[in-house]
Amino acid sequence: MSETLFGIGSRVKHPQFGLGVIIQIRPDAYEITFIEQGTRHILRDYQGMEIIEAVETPSDLVSYEMIEKSFIRVLRRFSDLQETIALGSKWTGGKLVMIPGDKDLKEKEIPIDAFFHKIVMIRDRMRVLEQKLNASAITDEEKVEMQQYITRIYGSLTTFNVLFKNKEDYFVGDKSA
Repeated sequence: MSETLFGIGSRVKHPQFGLGVIIQIRPDAYEITFIEQGTRHILRDYQGMEIIEAVETPSDLVSYEMIEKSFIRVLRRFSDLQETIALGSKWTGGKLVMIPGDKDLKEKEIPIDAFFHKIVMIRDRMRVLEQKLNASAITDEEKVEMQQYITRIYGSLTTFNVLFKNKEDYFVGDKSA
């Protein structure tokens, strides 16, 4: 392709991947969805691609994905909204059974969905606490000290990562420890 920047929606033909449509423009590459090969990243200076139909490039290259990520960051920072976090399918409909060591006491059953919801609430509130801490007027030294406590709390909660469907929702503690 030439030095010309093609816009989202431009139709192309790649010698190896066939027909496709530009769905995203990156600083150095196009993200193109090909009919038979799925989505691929092709360098913008690649010369072997034929432009079937060019769409004009807007002057600002802010993508829907970038706007969505920014919006999510703003919502997390300034609201108490909770996103929907998926429970791993193997746990759906399950229950948590706690059996006390004392035989005179009854066991306790909790639907795992309810338990998972409580874990997600803890995680979300920890994130809000962390954001409020970072925005507070306390000294940097105090922020670092408190941030270390928050990181250790996340580390303590990694046991519950087994419940999450998606890895990006996991608790993450201090990886250096």
